[in-house]
Amino acid sequence: MEYGLRVNSGEVARVAAAVLTRARRAVRLMTDMTLLSAVPVRRGHFRMESGYHTDLWMHLETLCRHPALVQPAARALADKLRPYRVDAVCGPLTEGAFVALMVAGELGCDFTYAERFPKPDGGAIFPVQYALPKALRPLVAHRRVAIVNDVVSAGSAVRGAFADLNAHGAQVVAIGCLMVLGDAIDTFAANQRVAVESLERSAFHIWSPADCPLCRSSHPCESVG
Repeated sequence: MEYGLRVNSGEVARVAAAVLTRARRAVRLMTDMTLLSAVPVRRGHFRMESGYHTDLWMHLETLCRHPALVQPAARALADKLRPYRVDAVCGPLTEGAFVALMVAGELGCDFTYAERFPKPDGGAIFPVQYALPKALRPLVAHRRVAIVNDVVSAGSAVRGAFADLNAHGAQVVAIGCLMVLGDAIDTFAANQRVAVESLERSAFHIWSPADCPLCRSSHPCESVG
């Protein structure tokens, strides 16, 4: 009598595919963590573009100096955004637009960007606005758009790009980034009914000027962003 193990080829294929998927995710996460760990970070007291204060600043100007190292992370982010069937990707200048351009290339869709300008009325919180160049505005009207940035914390650039895209008839369906710091952008996205997709998340402190403990301790504040 012969004894043997009956193997379901479909089940084997399913398990193998699941293992491969997990392995790919692990590689992508390691790539992204290595990428962002190479960005210089400073501790101190900083006033961000949003007007909020924080105790940590990342020098993201250096992120895309070697595009080939960023491309795998952009590909992983594109894979997360693919189910949203976007027609175009919009990246806020400066650094976010570089990542957005790579993601658009991976998705095979249109690319546009938003430029930063001071708001006429200023204000302590979110004192800037973003606008698409006039020639690119028809690209987004009545189309599905993803806003892509490098790292998002308070979300000044994303909020600004969202407002201008919305004003020109775009349907923003997702916000994508390499890393989310804190949860401020999640609150904004939930209010706007927009998904947030990122490769990594980390805790992050932000305070309004009135609530900043570093201000209360008279720690010098540096404007960044």
